[in-house]
Amino acid sequence: MKQKISSLAFIPKFKVAYCLPQYWPIWLGVVLLYLLLFLPPSWVNLLARKLGNKIYTSNGKQRQFVETNLKLCFSELSQEQLDVLARDHFTSQARSMLHYGLFLLGPKWLLNKRIQFVGQEQIQSRLEAGQRVILLTSHTVGLEAAVTGITMHYPATGPFKEIKNPLVNYLVGKSRTRFNAIVYTREAGLRPIIKDVRNGYVMVYLADEDLGEDAAVFVPFFGVPKATIAVLGRLAKSCRADVLPCVSCYDEITNRYVIQVLPALENFPQGDVQQDALAMNRAIEATVRICPQQYFWTLRFFKTRPPGEERFY
Repeated sequence: MKQKISSLAFIPKFKVAYCLPQYWPIWLGVVLLYLLLFLPPSWVNLLARKLGNKIYTSNGKQRQFVETNLKLCFSELSQEQLDVLARDHFTSQARSMLHYGLFLLGPKWLLNKRIQFVGQEQIQSRLEAGQRVILLTSHTVGLEAAVTGITMHYPATGPFKEIKNPLVNYLVGKSRTRFNAIVYTREAGLRPIIKDVRNGYVMVYLADEDLGEDAAVFVPFFGVPKATIAVLGRLAKSCRADVLPCVSCYDEITNRYVIQVLPALENFPQGDVQQDALAMNRAIEATVRICPQQYFWTLRFFKTRPPGEERFY
């Protein structure tokens, strides 16, 4: 698909300043991540377990966020089960860090070998019928695999949250736009994204972070009131798009990231902000339960509380 890229799109550009000594540790990290591509996956898994355990035992702040989130969302589990989930999460998080070189620099043949699509026909059939598609993703440790796998197969569009470090921002931007993708920063707004979707692009949309009370409503997420961005319903209506939940999970047996596309949300949007936000959160819950240890539990998903409620973190 050929389309003139909007002037509002974020296009990562290399700057000579990125060669300054202050950025050398980041470039060294990139080299190390590239070298990891040549190691057997089982070795990387072993390294991830050791690194994850180190983070678990040494970073009390992150561990507290993870343990609090897990206890809130899985109150039916025993303390022993919650502890296992927490440790497994840090292993999953460490592994995703070690795999970043794959998505930034890995050749396409290797990416095809390491990323598997399940339910892809749900996207394909809709696009062939002229129907627009929004993929509702979430912050799992396999997010980069999902973005890479989707953009390898379909022209995609979506928002891009900029990173403070300029070089890291450039590298992540290059990774996200490596294949057929257009991304926009918050300043660009949603209009260019809606235009792209109407022109046949697949929107990759994340809406599970707690971004404060602005444009948010409080609806349950795993039974806990959560400040939820209530935009998806309006996006689906404006784009005349079906919303398909999507999640990427790493399978340590096959050493693949498996992108799973779930059935589209039914009767969505309903036009009621609260009900649409609730339907979205329930869809995200369903994706989280597929590989709960791989959800990004270090984020403060319940940072903003309803008036009068005690803070969790």
